[in-house]
Amino acid sequence: MASRMCLLLFFVFLVLQPAAPEKDKKDSKDDAAEKWKKKDVRDYTDADIERLYEQWEEGDEDELEEDEQPEWKREPPKVDMSQFNPDNPEDFLKQSKKGRTLMMFATVAGNPTQAETEQISAIWHSSLFNANIETQRFVVGDNRVLFMCKDGSKAWDIKDFLVQQDNCESVEIEGKTYHGKAGQP
Repeated sequence: MASRMCLLLFFVFLVLQPAAPEKDKKDSKDDAAEKWKKKDVRDYTDADIERLYEQWEEGDEDELEEDEQPEWKREPPKVDMSQFNPDNPEDFLKQSKKGRTLMMFATVAGNPTQAETEQISAIWHSSLFNANIETQRFVVGDNRVLFMCKDGSKAWDIKDFLVQQDNCESVEIEGKTYHGKAGQP
């Protein structure tokens, strides 16, 4: 009787033995695949974050509206070349930058301190705001100010305003310098 019981246990052990490693292999695959999910958020690597973002995007059924997409994914504005005067390239630039973020530099005349530049540029910024032109202003040096406008076609209107200011030496847009009242050559 005892020998039959041992023999039965031996066969049961032989039958179940091959199944156990398969279960362990399956568990190890699951563990490897799920391991990054169980990590503390503070320990995520760039690859983990990218994987999480891809899963998020795969699960997203809705396509973003045109105005909700990042600027670099949006369709560029259609520009009709027949409308433009070839003698005035600024009109073409103005239309091609419509709806795009554009940055421009303004130089304050004289030798102002950073605090004076901050004060002068704040006056310019509030005047532009009062004219319904949305800009962001960053003082980047003792006499340099960066203006960022969400609608690049407004940059030339901003330039026209700034060059008329008494303490504006120059304005730079798209690599071209426009001299202000204080910086006339």
